[in-house]
Amino acid sequence: MNTKIEQKIAQAPELDFGTIFSNCIELFKKVWLQGLITLVLTLALMLPFYFIIYTPLIAVDIIDPDAFKNSIDSNPILLIPFVLVFIVFMIFAAAISLAMQAAFYRICKQKDLNENTKDDYFYYFKKPYLLKLITLALVTVIISVLCTMLCVLPLIYAIVPVSFFVVVFAFNPEMTVSDIVKTSFKIGNKKWLITFGLILVCGVLAQIVGLLMCFVGVFLTSSFSYLPIYFIYKHVVGFNDEESVNDIKELEL
Repeated sequence: MNTKIEQKIAQAPELDFGTIFSNCIELFKKVWLQGLITLVLTLALMLPFYFIIYTPLIAVDIIDPDAFKNSIDSNPILLIPFVLVFIVFMIFAAAISLAMQAAFYRICKQKDLNENTKDDYFYYFKKPYLLKLITLALVTVIISVLCTMLCVLPLIYAIVPVSFFVVVFAFNPEMTVSDIVKTSFKIGNKKWLITFGLILVCGVLAQIVGLLMCFVGVFLTSSFSYLPIYFIYKHVVGFNDEESVNDIKELEL
């Protein structure tokens, strides 16, 4: 793990709930459109996978649902291909979501720091990041499944460090997956309570305001719930553009 980042996490200052919440509101005014575009693009990229999953099931249900059910009852092994396809779908869906959220956080930084750069929603779909994205998605799915199997409480704990996976990856794409996970858990453990509180408040507020806007507004406000993670990372770790640029160039060579 990066020693400088580890030191920054260890020496992280106390964070003020109200200040970060206010910062989220101000930044949301600048990035709400980018958040909407990110959501729409994410759904569009996942659409083919939904077709792959559900088209055969719908076809079988229309042709002869009883025959399929009887076959499964008599030979449960027939379910294995469907389970494997579903697992692959979950991993690729998580990878797409991670890539799009990482791009959104990158855009947030540009708007927050008034950087005059182009919005690149597909920045992390480049070749150097693909394998890392899929591996990180696999880790995310495994942690989520294990925590769910261990009942709700572990999942409530894990949701905070797992939420930092994408922002740590976004601003440190040169890190190994192992280091991204370790860094995320260190930040999550250090700032668990305020992170959980902000995620909960911002998520609920985004849903309420979205529903008040005739339900369609949920698409407009959903990105608001991502912003606390960005600001907590910013205050705990911060950005070092010169080092990040050099690391990314080395990664792409």
